Amino acid sequence: MATTSSEITEIIKAQIKGFRGKAESVDVGTVVEVGDGIARIYGLAGCMASELLDFGRGVFGLAFNLEEDTVSAIVLGDYTEIKEGDEVRTTGRIAEVPVGDALVGRVVDTLGRPLDGKGPIATTETRRIDVVAPGVILRKNVDTPLQTGIKVIDSITPIGRGQRELIIGDRQTGKTAIAIDTIINQKGQGVFCVYVAVGQKESSVAKIVATLEEHGAMDHTTVVIAGASDPATMQYLAPYSGSAIGEFFRDAGKDALCVYDDLTKHAQAYRQVSLLARRPPGREAYPGDVFYLHSRLLERAARMNEENGGGSLTALPIIETQANDIAAYIPANVISITDGQIYLETDLFNAGVRPAMNTGLSVSRVGGDAQIRAMSKVTGSMKLDLGQYRELAAFAQFGSDLDKATLAQLRRGERLVEILKQPQYQPLPVEKQIVIIFSGTAGYLDDVPRERVADFERDLYRWMDVQAPQVGQLILKERKWTDEVEKAARAMIEEFKKANPYGEAKA
Repeated sequence: MATTSSEITEIIKAQIKGFRGKAESVDVGTVVEVGDGIARIYGLAGCMASELLDFGRGVFGLAFNLEEDTVSAIVLGDYTEIKEGDEVRTTGRIAEVPVGDALVGRVVDTLGRPLDGKGPIATTETRRIDVVAPGVILRKNVDTPLQTGIKVIDSITPIGRGQRELIIGDRQTGKTAIAIDTIINQKGQGVFCVYVAVGQKESSVAKIVATLEEHGAMDHTTVVIAGASDPATMQYLAPYSGSAIGEFFRDAGKDALCVYDDLTKHAQAYRQVSLLARRPPGREAYPGDVFYLHSRLLERAARMNEENGGGSLTALPIIETQANDIAAYIPANVISITDGQIYLETDLFNAGVRPAMNTGLSVSRVGGDAQIRAMSKVTGSMKLDLGQYRELAAFAQFGSDLDKATLAQLRRGERLVEILKQPQYQPLPVEKQIVIIFSGTAGYLDDVPRERVADFERDLYRWMDVQAPQVGQLILKERKWTDEVEKAARAMIEEFKKANPYGEAKA
């Protein structure tokens, strides 16, 4: 039979309709300039902010600046492969990173690609690198402790699950050491950890990974590296990738901890990328949105309410200061975003006080809510005692005739400083922290020579483990400093002191 023209028209219309349904909406642009990890592309009128762009040959980029005629893109990979005149295509996808249980125990780069030689990461789930933080209605009060195992922090500036606590200080004052001790202490606590190294030497990060493996902490940790030799573009994105990996656990109703080491180098990488992309510079050549850079990252740390899974993401950002200047631009920015800071001082570090935390300038805005009641009870007066001791010690340098009350206060302060010292990679369980701090605040150390306080502490822990394990069990069971707990603790300490005399302290 002959086919009529109307039937041919209907067939063509049907084919056109089917083709439109299958067609991909892809913008194609042309590279007009490339260098230092930034490519400028003409065209791409429908490009989205932070959209992944395909440069071909397996190289991708991230749309950074959307201008009138051009798009400035961050190249994620080797930009030397890209030439002027190359075609660039939009993908319709925002930058993502693989997430899931398969990343636990692995070392990955900013894009979630393995760097540890343990083979591919067996996960198909991904999350967007940069997302909007949960709103206030979705959150819950921070009231569950995240034990660091470090006496001076857990007693004076406690950290809660879902909190953002800044670790700040000059270089070589022990900032990373505090973060690593905290990660080690999460073993068996059900907290998944993400350590993000931004701008660190690869050899330094390798040592940290080896330390975590040695202490069995890599079993609950993911390490994200954007090393000093990586492009600034990868260093800029690394903290957001780490946060996305941690958010997977938070949104699954679990607890996670994310360490950003450090955000000073992160801000510098962002400044470099912004200047190359021709964003207008502001104070100290940082772009005007450098505050938003860190606020949108740290606001992602949250404790979710029960309707949203009840999980938490705790953030420990690290900031490096110069000459103890905590009022500089980036440190002041991050202090105003976080819920408190652990301030480490070079002078204290050099004097042998380690961790070198300045108890006067360090603060936790969550406070006693992030401590078990027993800890908050025994440490009630300690911060005040330490503050008074520092003032008296400075005053006592100029005079020798001191009354008995002042001498007693100086002696008490000296011993409190000694018991708050702690070796690296030796986090303490909370019940032992409570017992040694109670020994100091209740006066049991006043007659122990200062140079023997460390011996007293070590021997007391051994006595507690062997002779009186019921005291620690009672503290963990009650979680409050009841009369029964205090009576048991006093009896144990007094019995220990009778069996282990340490000599009289000299005035």
